[in-house]
Amino acid sequence: MNNILAFNAVIFDMDGLLLDTESTYIHAWRQALDHMNYDLHTAFEAEVCGLAYPAIAELLMQHYGSDFDLAGFAALSNDFWLQQAKLDGIAVKPGAPEVLQWLNAREVPYCLATNSPQAKAITCLEFAGLQDSFAVVLGREHVTQPKPYPDIFLKAAEILQCNINTCLVLEDSYPGILAASRAGAQAIYIPSLPRNLAAASLAHAEYPDLLQFLENLSTQYP
Repeated sequence: MNNILAFNAVIFDMDGLLLDTESTYIHAWRQALDHMNYDLHTAFEAEVCGLAYPAIAELLMQHYGSDFDLAGFAALSNDFWLQQAKLDGIAVKPGAPEVLQWLNAREVPYCLATNSPQAKAITCLEFAGLQDSFAVVLGREHVTQPKPYPDIFLKAAEILQCNINTCLVLEDSYPGILAASRAGAQAIYIPSLPRNLAAASLAHAEYPDLLQFLENLSTQYP
């Protein structure tokens, strides 16, 4: 199950896979909701993993009602997020720099494909010190439909000039794994939280973190 088939390119997710952004988003959402006199439901944290903001906004309306001030929430949470990111930066997930180094040493093409807007993704990379790591950063505005639809991975494969069937897609969420599977890529599941059984069943391989992924990768392709 965990053997990696031959591949020609790698497509990275960002939130929860490459960077520990999800915890920073949730902290900012909690601050914004508290400011608006709401509580953050624990179930909401699990539901939003890997989703694009329009889907998150829909869940917010379901949880807090049709009169919930989405625009106010978005502005407040972004302000809180920026304040914290400027102060503390954003943590890089263990193994991420080593995986990028491994790919660069072997001249394997790769890119970033995220449900976040491109500008937000670039800002996150800057706060994480990885601003020079990706020549190609695809955001949700580059495709008609975000993950769990396959569009962004098909677009990434086109830009990398590789058949999607020869691409590894590294993902941490069910929407991302579903999108990769629908695209026809080799989906590698590296869960953030919580581990999703449906994602695990769809993935070609699963690893607890990027370090374990790299260890297996280096063994198979020394």
